[in-house]
Amino acid sequence: MSWSWPLLPALVLSSVLSLVTVQTAPCQTCRKLTENFIKGLERTANKNFGGGNTAWEEEKLAKYSRSETRLLEIVEAACEKSDFECNKLLEQIEDQVETWWFHRQQEAPDLFEWLCIEELRLCCPPGRFGPECAECPLGPGGVCGGLGRCEGEGTRLGDGECVCDPGYSGPLCQECADGYYREKNSNGTQPPCSACYHSCKKCSGPQNYKCLDCKPGWILHDNKCVDIDECGTELARCPSNTYCFNTDGSYECRGCDQACVGCMGSGPARCKKCARGYRLTGAKCLDVDECKEKAIACPGLNEACFNEEGSFRCECAEGFIRRDSICVENLPPSGPEKGLFDDMTDDEVLVLQQMFFGVVICALATLAAKGDMVFTAIFIGGVAAMAGYWLSEKGDRMLDGFLKGR
Repeated sequence: MSWSWPLLPALVLSSVLSLVTVQTAPCQTCRKLTENFIKGLERTANKNFGGGNTAWEEEKLAKYSRSETRLLEIVEAACEKSDFECNKLLEQIEDQVETWWFHRQQEAPDLFEWLCIEELRLCCPPGRFGPECAECPLGPGGVCGGLGRCEGEGTRLGDGECVCDPGYSGPLCQECADGYYREKNSNGTQPPCSACYHSCKKCSGPQNYKCLDCKPGWILHDNKCVDIDECGTELARCPSNTYCFNTDGSYECRGCDQACVGCMGSGPARCKKCARGYRLTGAKCLDVDECKEKAIACPGLNEACFNEEGSFRCECAEGFIRRDSICVENLPPSGPEKGLFDDMTDDEVLVLQQMFFGVVICALATLAAKGDMVFTAIFIGGVAAMAGYWLSEKGDRMLDGFLKGR
């Protein structure tokens, strides 16, 4: 926030212009801001500039108590960072705050009264309300007779009507409200209002036999308020599939048991009619076990029946799963198909390879016998490679295993 120190006429002009923007700010925000400002005054009351030569600074720059430095310290702590309304209002009224700080403190020491009531016109003095700060209703004990509060008191809002304390009523809160009576008092002062017995609307005392009128749901009989059983009259109105339950001064509509279609009370013995899946057995509507009573409750192949309250369900029998609405056997997934040589050992595969190589050698030998030089060279090379393999150590083990019948 930047604070400048213009001349007084400019301050007055800017103050008038800024009034338009703060009319909607609540009185409570302005009150809180000024309270925090006064706390800042108290917090900094014994401070000084804190520099190396305080005496020189106060002589040349002005006393710390009326300095710009102190004002900035107070303003920075006037609103919490999270309080948007307070910070917004403070930003709008910085000119008025400066005016009060430098020019009006002596003649208007009450910052709240000068700023919130007179300058910004956000609040009213105690006992007044509304845009023009009209006077609140007054009774023998003050505002609203001292037994209530004036709606909008202290603000520019409200209609000024009395909102009475519990037990009191009337324009000035001087009468006892319904359910209260005036105590007797011998000292000549206005006695307070006390509560009647809970069922009495009007009474002459706190006992249950001193009722003069009853609250709704009760009827007066010999100065006592007796509960009306709405469930036994046409006063009760409950929707379908519920029943009436009487309470003190009223009644409740409670849901029927799930076995019922309409009922006269709680439980399966108070049903008017049994719900689907239930049958009247004796005096109660009890669950029908469809799995036992129906010849084929679950007609699907490989299905099992499971009874439930008021119904049943069909599921696949153990070892079966449902696929496309049919229960099929739950078999473990089969692996990939085996190849031609998957079951052969490594040695057997090698023998098979050598046999194939021998067939190729024979074919080449036939061609070589006819005088073809190319095939003769291939034949000689193949014979040499095969001889080298069979003469090797591996070839010996392979041949030995094959001769033994592996």
